[in-house]
Amino acid sequence: MDQTLWRTEEPDSRRERVTRLGRRAFIVGVAASASGVVVTLLRGSLLIQPQPVDAKDAPAEVTIVDFGPDGRKRGKIVVSHIARSDAEWRSQLSEISFEVARRAGTERAYTGDTWDNHEKGLYRCICCDTALFSSATKFESGTGWPSFWEPIARENVVETHDPSLGMDRIAVSCRRCDAHLGHVFDDGPRPTGLRYCMNSAAMKFVRLA
Repeated sequence: MDQTLWRTEEPDSRRERVTRLGRRAFIVGVAASASGVVVTLLRGSLLIQPQPVDAKDAPAEVTIVDFGPDGRKRGKIVVSHIARSDAEWRSQLSEISFEVARRAGTERAYTGDTWDNHEKGLYRCICCDTALFSSATKFESGTGWPSFWEPIARENVVETHDPSLGMDRIAVSCRRCDAHLGHVFDDGPRPTGLRYCMNSAAMKFVRLA
């Protein structure tokens, strides 16, 4: 039946149908090729969006909220801003942590050590040990990155506009050492409605009893 219908179509109708099929095949082919390129790039690296972290305008001292080894809040303290050379950071950090924290890279989803961590504890900066997030505000975002609905103290993080990759995002960094942590979005749960989407490689988890 299909063959008979095809043969009885007018010439213009046949040309239109062939044109539509050709366009569809072209679009599908381009999409498949693009997807293949993206997958290949991601497989070849754990990182997306590496770029230098700019701390040239950082103050000599900053105020943060201190938390003890037991996770208890001690209060605000004034500490020196930490600035080191790339060589010094490289000697301290693993390769992935250096690229994320000092080059604003993004680890691939589901590859970090703490995205699925459900233990009680604090998440501290991998570079300077500043307390950043608590397990009490961690939630399952389904993204493959550790996510929190608020930082442990607003004073301990800095939020800046990030227009990279053609997107309008808010980047989050450590106030004391400018380490890149991730980004914050407005699609999180109550009570804040925020989702602090962080990189495991930029933080170290300290378990609490």
